[in-house]
Amino acid sequence: METQGNLFPELEEVKTSAKKKTAKKTKAVKELSGAQDLYNYLYEACNKLRGPVSQDNFKEYITPLLYYKRISDVYDEETAAALEMSDGDIEFASLPEQHRFVIPEGCGWNDIRERSENLGAAIVNAMRKIELANPDTLYGVLSTFSAQKWTDKASLPDNKIRDLIEHLSTRRLGNNDYAADLMGDAYEILLKKFADDSKAQAGEFYTPRPVVQLLVRILDPQPGETVYDPACGSGGMLIEAVRHMKHDSLCCGSIFGQEKNVVNAAIAKMNLFLHGASDFNVLQGDTLRSPKVLAGGAIAKFDNVIANPPFSLEKWGSTEWGSDRYGRNIYGTPSDSCGDFAWIQHMVCSMADGKGKMAVVMPQGVLFRNQEKDMRRQLIQSDLIEAVVVLGDRLFYGAGIAPCFFIMRRLKPAAHSARILMIDATKILTPRRAQNVLTDADVDRIYKLYTEYEDVEDFSRVVTLKEIEEKDWNLSPNRYVNYHREEIRPYSEVLAEFRQAIADVEAAEGYFSKVIGL
Repeated sequence: METQGNLFPELEEVKTSAKKKTAKKTKAVKELSGAQDLYNYLYEACNKLRGPVSQDNFKEYITPLLYYKRISDVYDEETAAALEMSDGDIEFASLPEQHRFVIPEGCGWNDIRERSENLGAAIVNAMRKIELANPDTLYGVLSTFSAQKWTDKASLPDNKIRDLIEHLSTRRLGNNDYAADLMGDAYEILLKKFADDSKAQAGEFYTPRPVVQLLVRILDPQPGETVYDPACGSGGMLIEAVRHMKHDSLCCGSIFGQEKNVVNAAIAKMNLFLHGASDFNVLQGDTLRSPKVLAGGAIAKFDNVIANPPFSLEKWGSTEWGSDRYGRNIYGTPSDSCGDFAWIQHMVCSMADGKGKMAVVMPQGVLFRNQEKDMRRQLIQSDLIEAVVVLGDRLFYGAGIAPCFFIMRRLKPAAHSARILMIDATKILTPRRAQNVLTDADVDRIYKLYTEYEDVEDFSRVVTLKEIEEKDWNLSPNRYVNYHREEIRPYSEVLAEFRQAIADVEAAEGYFSKVIGL
């Protein structure tokens, strides 16, 4: 029987949509599985170091060696492709134009593998020569890691380094073997493991990925916009912003960061590279004392500013801040025992005029501490704050209190003018034994509260600046959100209901006894 057209187009549309979702989910599962498999392989390399090397120091060995192996394998891939293109012309294949990086003669991975002794010194020497051969792209990346640690045979003998090299040699790590996003995801899992194993220092270089995803999703950076993180750690926020702009197909350029810790700054550069980025600028230095991301000698302006700076930093440079040459002390000078409002002011000054927007993670103390009230008042009166969100506890490594974050915009929507959305998300989390997490569903709930920008009992409320002034410039959402409270009934009423229930039960028992003839 021939059918005249589709009698149920809506059904077909649903089927097609379901197929697409299933395919997307299957792809995501495969990618996750691939990243997990690669992570397992990389973490097994860490196990080769156990004994002589503390697990707190794993990242200082594995990170540069993984990076070295990746660029060596990519170079070999590019060489093979150029040889095929030129019918075996070795001179053509060695031209710089055929490669992203220059690997000097004798400095490739296989060259090191052929060495029989002094492997640590050979690795250090090769990485330094590679860095010198690529001053525009690799300066300050590989040489950052301690040469002394690599060459101290008492702590790391040749046989241990040999085991590590041979393990990493069992797989090729080029672009043809592992796509940049897969390599990057595996590395992110590895960074999280480093954080798990070293919680005391974890907060310095790793922010929980769901939190990063939430902040980036709210900021919604668009292709062509600039992104800046003044405390970029391992680069997780910058990477997520890049991923968001191209929906998992990574773009390059317009990415800027600064990081005080030398090793973490190097890791950020490597992380961006492993994720496929090629045009970015991560500078090492103390952002508060000596900002490096400048334009014409002034603080550079960006479309998107995002950060999770160190909480309540002590001895951060309040003396210099009082007469800051860049004019960042727009609201005043915080105490030298707590630099939170210095970070906020720096980031506010880094927002571009017009469409500039900002997300910053802070300890909750910035919402109510009395010593910062005047700075907080000025910030509120500037009408830059669009939303204040308090998160649940035990989400961040090394943070004993629940953090919060601000969303700010240079130009708020007219409906949000002179208003701030207060969100209490302390109950939106998924408990775990070691550490609480934000699931995808949790992130979706918080994001929905932000986008709907309305009063929701127990969770959110839109308040006016006048109301905040009346509460003495306190920004704690629990001072404003309306919470559901169960009505407390009179004792006499509850007791009467209880007695009636007993009477009803006794009557039912009597009736039942008559029915069965007892």
